[in-house]
Order: sequence, then structure tokens, then C-alpha cells
Amino acid sequence: MKIYTIGFTQKDAKKFFSLIKDNNVKRIIDVRLNNISQLAGFAKRDDLKYFLSELCGADYLCIKELAPTKDMLNAYKKKGITWDIYEDKFLNLMSQRNIERVIDKSILENGCLLCSEHKPQYCHRRLVLEYLSRNWSTKIEMVHLI
Repeated sequence: MKIYTIGFTQKDAKKFFSLIKDNNVKRIIDVRLNNISQLAGFAKRDDLKYFLSELCGADYLCIKELAPTKDMLNAYKKKGITWDIYEDKFLNLMSQRNIERVIDKSILENGCLLCSEHKPQYCHRRLVLEYLSRNWSTKIEMVHLI
């Protein structure tokens, strides 16, 4: 199973939508905690849904169960906790939410997890896929679009 990830920061709209279209992504799965911020520009929820359909023929889906809690994210962003602690807390949250049972595999196949972070190294979208890869009997090929 191939699942993509992408962050919208440090990309203009042309690069972002070209990556989605060129990789034949079927749908964007938005895993952001806040997807309606004016700071998101072209990646604001309603605009993104329109652009994906019109430019890429792709669907848009938001799955908040794959996002961190506000407190967890704020603690990391404000340097109240390290990445290692954040990662541990987030993986525990995924376990508590039973995402491996709740999320339908067919929704993610040839889909792309969207967050704001440019690179996946310090982003929860990578952690989601690593968690699912360990907990599903299906091998996941992760492709990070940068």
C-alpha cells in the first residue's frame, strides 16, 4: 500500500498541486489540528478542497483523529517538551484512539496525509504512518513529497 505525505509550508501553490497531480494522489487526508487559519493560504480547508478537485481531480478528507491534541502540540511548539517526548505522547494518543481499527485502509491507499511542516522528520504525519505500519498487517510504502 502506497501512502504519501506532504506539508504545505515552503511550497507555492504551483509546486504543491504539481506534486499532488504528478504522483496521482487520489485524496488529501488533512491531519492538521487547525485547517481554517488565514495563515494556511491556498491550503485553507475550503479553498484546498476546491483546488484539489479542479486542478488534480483529487478528493479532500479531514480526519481529526490523526491530529495531535492542542495541548500536546502547543507544548512542543513552545519548547515545553522535546521532540522525543512529543513523539512518545503522540504515539500513545494514536494507541488510545485505536486508529488502526478506526481508520479504513482504503481511504489512505494512494492518499496523501497533509500537515503544515515542510519535512516529515519532525511531523506527526510520519508518526501516523509508522504507527499504522506497525499495527496493520499491510506493508505501507511511505512517500514524502517535498
